[in-house]
Amino acid sequence: MSFGDPNNPYGQPQDQGQGQQPGYGYPQQAPQGVPPQQGYGYPAAPPLSPYGNGGLPGAAMEMPGGVKAARVMLWIMGGLNVIGALVLVVMGFALSSELEKSAGSSADAEAFASLGQGILIAGGVFSLIVGVVGILLALKFKSGGNGVRIGAIVYGSVGALFSLFSLPLGIVTLALAVLVIVFVAKADGSAWFNRNKQQY
Repeated sequence: MSFGDPNNPYGQPQDQGQGQQPGYGYPQQAPQGVPPQQGYGYPAAPPLSPYGNGGLPGAAMEMPGGVKAARVMLWIMGGLNVIGALVLVVMGFALSSELEKSAGSSADAEAFASLGQGILIAGGVFSLIVGVVGILLALKFKSGGNGVRIGAIVYGSVGALFSLFSLPLGIVTLALAVLVIVFVAKADGSAWFNRNKQQY
């Protein structure tokens, strides 16, 4: 190998009338008037995000599957509570009328009927409020922040607690409540509800 060979890639660069060329390891400067290039090939892409927005600022993030499932479960739990509220109110009025018919006009029977009716109607109103809260939480999943996430976790916890008192009928609500807590508390759920903070 000789250093004088112009085809030798390891040899000294030859001066070909273009002025002094930099050697290996020295930065090359573009001629004046030519914009500098960052390198060969395609320009660097932004980092990829696990939610499909490509890491671009302002790009819409898609709701993760677990969060979508938790939202559907909140709709179901809210609907079941509203239906339960209607059933309790109807039972309260039916119980009151049946007790009044069978017991006659006794003062104790009337007091017992009104107490039973009051308990059933109060339970129905409470169930209606719980159902409306669940539906409102499900509605806020698309735009809500971390407060909606915490509200969904609390709602699922309270739903699981009350479902334990109504077993075996409450097994469906118990399973739904536990799944809501799990899906919303996972890392992708946290990222979904905190996405507005991460963009700024």
